[in-house]
Amino acid sequence: MAQNVPIIFNEALNLTALGVPETSIKHGFTTMSSENWIVCVEPNQVTMVDLKNGGQVTRRAITAEAAVMNPAQNIIALRSGTRVQIFNLDAKQKLKSYEMPEAVVFWKWANESTLAMVTATSVFHWSLSGTDDPTKVFDRHQSLGPNCQIINYSVSPDSKWCLLGGISSGQGGINGNMQLYSTEKKVSQPLQGHAGAFATIKIMGRDDPAQVLVFHQKKNDVPQEPPQLFVMEVGRDPAKGAAFRLAPTQIPVPADAAADFPVSLVIDKKDEIAFLMTKMGYLYMFDIVSGKTMYRAKITQDVVFCTATQESTGAMYGITVRKGQVFRIQLNGQALVPYIVSTLRDNDLAIKVAGRLNLPGAENLYAAEFERLIGARDVVNAAKLVASSGTALRTPATIARFQQIPAEPGSPQPVFQYFSTLLESGKLNEQESIELAKPVLQQGRPQLLEKWLKDDKLQCSEALGDLIMPSDVGMALSVYLRAECHAKAINCFVQRGEYDKIVPYATSVGFKMDYSTMLSQLLFNNPQGALDLAKGLVNAEGGPLIDIQSTAEAFLSSNRVQETTAFLLEALKDNKEEHAYLQTKLLEINLIGGAPQVADAIMQNGILTHYDRAHVGKLCEKAGMWQRAAEHYTDINDIKRVFKNSHQMAPEFVIEYFGKLNREQSIALLKDMLSRGPANVQVCVEVAKKYNEELGATELVKVFEDNKAMEGLYYYLGAIVNFSEDPVVHFKYIQASCMLSQFKEAERVCRDSNIYNPEEVKDYLKNAKLPDPRPLIHVCDRFDFVDELTEYLYLNSLLQYIEVYVTKVSPAKTPQVIGKLFDLGANEDFIKRILMAVGTACPVDELVEIAETRNRLRLLQPWLEARVATGSTEPGTHNALGKIYITLNKDPKAFLLNNMFYEPKVIGKFCESLDPSLAFLAYKKSSGDCDDDLIKISFEHGLYRDLARYLVERQDLELWARVLKKEDGEDAKEDPQKRQLIDQVVEWALPESTNADEVSCTVKAFMAADLPGELIVLLERIILQGSDFSDNKNLQNLLILTAIRADASRVAGYIDQLDNFDAKDIALICVSESHMLYEEAYTIYVKFAKPEFMESKEDQTEMQVSAIGVLVDYMKDLERAKTFASQVDQKPVWSKLGKAQLEEKCPADAIESYINAEDASEYIAVCAEAREAEIWTELIPYLVMARKSLQENVLDTELIYAYAKTNNLSELEKFVTGPNVANIQAIGDRCFDEGLYNAAKIIFTSINNNSKLALCHIHLEEYREAVAAAGKANNVSTWKAVCFACLRAGEFRLASTCGLEVIKYPDHLDEVVNYYSDLGHFTHIVSLFEQGLGLEDAHIGIFTELGILYTKHVPEKVMEHCKVFFSKLNVSKLVRACERARLFSPAVYLYMQNKEFDSAVKIMMERAPSFEHEIFLDAIVKVRNAEIMYKAVQFYLSMHPTLFTRLMEVMEPHVDHSRVVNQLRRIGDWALQLAQPYMQNVQAADLSAVNEALNELYIEDEDYESLRKSIDRFKNFNMIALAQKLSTHELLEFRRISAYVYRCNKKWSQSIELSKGDRMWKDCIDTANESADSEIIEKLLRFFCETSEKECFCAALYTCYAHVSPDIALELGWINGYHNFIMPFFIQTFKHTHDRLKALETKTAPKEEETAQNEVAGTYGGLNGFNNGMLMIGNGGMETMAPQGMGMPGGIDMSGFPNAQGGMGGMNMGMPQM
Repeated sequence: MAQNVPIIFNEALNLTALGVPETSIKHGFTTMSSENWIVCVEPNQVTMVDLKNGGQVTRRAITAEAAVMNPAQNIIALRSGTRVQIFNLDAKQKLKSYEMPEAVVFWKWANESTLAMVTATSVFHWSLSGTDDPTKVFDRHQSLGPNCQIINYSVSPDSKWCLLGGISSGQGGINGNMQLYSTEKKVSQPLQGHAGAFATIKIMGRDDPAQVLVFHQKKNDVPQEPPQLFVMEVGRDPAKGAAFRLAPTQIPVPADAAADFPVSLVIDKKDEIAFLMTKMGYLYMFDIVSGKTMYRAKITQDVVFCTATQESTGAMYGITVRKGQVFRIQLNGQALVPYIVSTLRDNDLAIKVAGRLNLPGAENLYAAEFERLIGARDVVNAAKLVASSGTALRTPATIARFQQIPAEPGSPQPVFQYFSTLLESGKLNEQESIELAKPVLQQGRPQLLEKWLKDDKLQCSEALGDLIMPSDVGMALSVYLRAECHAKAINCFVQRGEYDKIVPYATSVGFKMDYSTMLSQLLFNNPQGALDLAKGLVNAEGGPLIDIQSTAEAFLSSNRVQETTAFLLEALKDNKEEHAYLQTKLLEINLIGGAPQVADAIMQNGILTHYDRAHVGKLCEKAGMWQRAAEHYTDINDIKRVFKNSHQMAPEFVIEYFGKLNREQSIALLKDMLSRGPANVQVCVEVAKKYNEELGATELVKVFEDNKAMEGLYYYLGAIVNFSEDPVVHFKYIQASCMLSQFKEAERVCRDSNIYNPEEVKDYLKNAKLPDPRPLIHVCDRFDFVDELTEYLYLNSLLQYIEVYVTKVSPAKTPQVIGKLFDLGANEDFIKRILMAVGTACPVDELVEIAETRNRLRLLQPWLEARVATGSTEPGTHNALGKIYITLNKDPKAFLLNNMFYEPKVIGKFCESLDPSLAFLAYKKSSGDCDDDLIKISFEHGLYRDLARYLVERQDLELWARVLKKEDGEDAKEDPQKRQLIDQVVEWALPESTNADEVSCTVKAFMAADLPGELIVLLERIILQGSDFSDNKNLQNLLILTAIRADASRVAGYIDQLDNFDAKDIALICVSESHMLYEEAYTIYVKFAKPEFMESKEDQTEMQVSAIGVLVDYMKDLERAKTFASQVDQKPVWSKLGKAQLEEKCPADAIESYINAEDASEYIAVCAEAREAEIWTELIPYLVMARKSLQENVLDTELIYAYAKTNNLSELEKFVTGPNVANIQAIGDRCFDEGLYNAAKIIFTSINNNSKLALCHIHLEEYREAVAAAGKANNVSTWKAVCFACLRAGEFRLASTCGLEVIKYPDHLDEVVNYYSDLGHFTHIVSLFEQGLGLEDAHIGIFTELGILYTKHVPEKVMEHCKVFFSKLNVSKLVRACERARLFSPAVYLYMQNKEFDSAVKIMMERAPSFEHEIFLDAIVKVRNAEIMYKAVQFYLSMHPTLFTRLMEVMEPHVDHSRVVNQLRRIGDWALQLAQPYMQNVQAADLSAVNEALNELYIEDEDYESLRKSIDRFKNFNMIALAQKLSTHELLEFRRISAYVYRCNKKWSQSIELSKGDRMWKDCIDTANESADSEIIEKLLRFFCETSEKECFCAALYTCYAHVSPDIALELGWINGYHNFIMPFFIQTFKHTHDRLKALETKTAPKEEETAQNEVAGTYGGLNGFNNGMLMIGNGGMETMAPQGMGMPGGIDMSGFPNAQGGMGGMNMGMPQM
């Protein structure tokens, strides 16, 4: 774009260049929600272009219909069908997913957190936060019906208004409709227009911003009415005033865009302008505040379907359809106002826009308007104009203008109105702030300044601070701080006494000052201030700014101990090692100086750690601070010495102090303290308690024992024994307790502790022989020393304690006690008394065992019977009694049968050796728990009959299995014991039983034991020999099954003898693979198919079917089966036979069987087998039969095919014309594929399938009929097939007829061309396409293909064809054909017309015959690749050097001239000479390469005049190199130019020396004067004297007068006798000196007294701002009014300023008086 255009247009990137296919660059597939991302949906992936990172492309394998990226975050929404999902790309997780109730037709992000989705009926919002589903916001208005395409949706900034826009076809073109919806009122308003958007703007005179709707209106019913732009405020509270609304403004639509319509409207929030983009590529730019159109231009030829705004710059992005150009349009602020002024000629708009956006270009307009308003005395509007002008009019001159305006009666001063307006609009500048502060301070109202400073309305400066300083130091400090006047800010801190703030401030701002002097002054005048300052200096950021030691000595020299201490505490707070001396000094001055409490507090805080601890410790000891002294000592001897005064130390300190000592020191100190008597025992005990783990209990116990502090040891151990796990601690505590007669404590520890060594404690207690043995009892009881305890108590005659122990302490240990008493030979009465005393608490089993092992069981009988008498059910008690009764033979059977509480296993085991029968009874009593023992004793003692009865009665299969199973490794010989058991079962146990369950269980057991022979014998005895179970069905089934398994030869006999068994199940088992008894199964089915066994006919038929099933499925005897089927003659039987015959590949027999069965169920398989066997004649009767019961597609289809295969065309035609359900199309295709064309022709004729009918005619060589059928079919594939067939047959006319129909379709052009070409019919194909040009629906492909054919076969027609039909050609395709055919002129023409200038230029440069100078010049300036221009330079120099100058004239604005010159240099000097006119034209750009090249040419041509002009006008070249080159030139003028160049570059000496060599004295003098260097001038003067150039000497003195020292001139004139030549110089010198002295005398002369007084008075008057009765705001010559008190009535008018609380509101009120 040109610089004077108010927009900046550039291309950001191109999507096609990034690999995005054109088909994906269109509405709905490519979206752009913000300046960050572009998202394109491709067939199998989603492409994301990151604009923030230079167009970085990311592709993800995602299949979706649409995708849209969040405007602020890397969150993408994907849509596929009705499923919508949201993903966070950074976190790589799915955020939300939802299935919409209907399809989404449009969607976009309404804001950063809301996704808007529009369906055919409604609008939904889906919040990104939370888990809620999309919510419906409103329904679409009827004006936005289903036929309306939604193209935009937006939500207002306050989210209370929604705007939905769409387009639809109308009578006058494309209609636009919008729906404005209020979310608060739930109402909609339809609008007629195409685009709209919400914006927030600032309205002049309003504090709150305005939320406006900007939209385009075009009435659908009045299409001839021009469109308008509406700007109206929405959502304003009526209580705040009327809503902002502009009158509609007409949009200037160009004449050629009458049918154009907008597609988007984008708001530039930064500049409050709107960009409107139309379908035809027009851009409109509107000012939202005024509604005026500021710019209109066509920026693209393509449709822009997607737009977005860049928030930071206000720019608009747009994407074009298919081509994928992403362009960026931004306001050109530098050119906007000049454009409005020069093009729109709207000065009012230019002023408003320039002021609002602070843009340049309106300065003159502002000045003129200001002068107009001032001239009209319109002060208010003039002030507003200045306020809105930015900085254009905010100058001191403007203030002076307002000050000069006299005030109107009853109105404030104009300058006050001016300041009031500026304060309302923003912040005052420096000069304005000063001028406003003067009268405010004069009236004594600093609170106004304070308020304005707080509101940031004034610009702070040093002058403003100086003005405020006398009135308010604090406010002045605030001003100085903001103005960064550091010295004066520090002065304010001093005056306010805020010394502690000086150093942090000075450090933060980097201000340097002399702190030492300030500190010295304060030390004597203000010690506290000096302290505050010193603290600040040592805490300065970056390190202390003063020497700490020197400062401390200064404080101390003034006897300021307190201040010294405070300073050192502050300075040493970092506790650095290098400050060790100062830390020691700080403590020393307080310990010695009489303030030990201060030192104590310092040490208490622990902030200093590097001082000399030994020295300070001694000072503390001298001061009687024993605790502090102890803290500082490390030597144990010093510590012991101090601790001699431990009675004066706090016990807490002593205890804590031991924590600082090591183990050895602590033990030594404890010994020392205990050695000094019992006074320290208590504290030593506390120390031992606290540091028990660190010092070790063993050592501590030894310390106490060595000092015989047994009581201390007791208390120490008592404190730790409950927590200690040291056995020594527990033992020593027990020992100490016993020694101090603390038997209760000893008993407690012995009872509760698990730590002590029980052997050690037991031995100690036994040896101690305590009067109370309870500690020993607890130890022996817990650690199972019962025998030793019993022996100790028994031998020491403590029998009562034995009884106490077993009754109260541990009754469970009674058996052990009794056993030991047995061993000790105790009295039986004593033992019985103990047992009776213990009673039921004594464990039975253990006691019985002990008594039994000692053969004393009978001793327990009374005690046991007593327990039973009390109702005891303990098994042990009854076991013991049972053993006693069995041993005594006291009716043992009765006991075993009747007692319910003994343990059978125990008693049985006891009885085995005494009486096996009693053991069997006991085991039988266990209810199965002792079955193994029972079986064992039965086998061992031959109790087979009892065992058999027991087994039958138990009915336990597991028990049977244990008895009957064969052991692993058992040989084939039968076990005689098992045989005897089985015989007893068969002979006695089972025959005796009348219980069916017992019989059943026994049979199952035999089956499970795999005893088929025995089982058969058993079952024959039960069934065949007559019993209650002979007719039992289960037993009959079992007998047959057992025979099937064990003896198949018996099965047939059983089938004949037995009638009550499950025939079906038995038959199925017979035919199973494991048995294969097919005849038996067949016999069963035949037997039970008789009426006496099956009453119903259906059951009989079922059995017959099963019987034939055995024959066909298992025996595979089809002949026998056919005979059986003939005998029974049942349809199911025939069906079964037919299916078997079909499976055995006997389709003819199967068809016969199915016909007999009238069964069509297997028609699919029958048809398949018949088709395979090709028995079409046999199949037709079956199909006719099947059609009687079924109406199936397959039947009718196969019947038609059978007619076709048998060539029965008459039946075929009759059938297909009649009612049927055949798949006519499929069977027709089948006949066609198999070459049955006559049949296929009949079939396709019946269904009007003209496409296939035409193909049939082709195969039957009926070409005219084929063309007729193709015409009826009218589809491209048919036309193409007929065309190619006619072409092969030589029917060119018919082929042409068909070909014209084919080439209407672009996709088939190549195939037609290739087919004609392959057959060599080039003339016919060209003729065909020439005829195709006349088609009504001729498309671009026809014209393009004809052009390509021309390039191949008729090249002379190519150029004419391109010119006539260019707009209908595919240029890229045709131009490639031209290049292949080497027809470069048509190719150039096509490239030029298609605006591919780069390619056109390349061809003309590469292919000489195609070059045309004018076309080349036209194209070269339009190329996109600038490199081509430089190649064109080379091309013209090589091929057309005479036209080079013309080429460069055209390319001059577009090339880099430096690069061109360098290129010319590489070619040769002749190229530079040829390009000299071009370089002269571009030299105005002052480029180094151009200047140097031209200068070289001028030198070569000896054109010194041109060279001098070039050097004077253009300075950008290497002057020194040129000067050096010219300094040796043979021509004088060139050497003069060399000197001139040296002179221009201030190389004075080289210039003068060069001029001397050529005797160019004037040049020498001028150069020396210009240098202003007295040394160079003196050197030149001496040179003139040496060469006797008197006149030159005089001229040099005259010219260089200002730089020649008089003494030099006098010296040279006197030495060389040039008195007359130096006299003019001295006359001028004396004159100049005289004038200077006179001016100095006048300036320093004393003033007259009256004049001085007047000046002083004037000065004071000027300072106070008063003169002649008027308030003086500025410093100009304005008359002012004297204040009250100077003889003038009235006061100062301050009505133009607000009070401290009221702002500027009192401006139009009265004039308050001071």
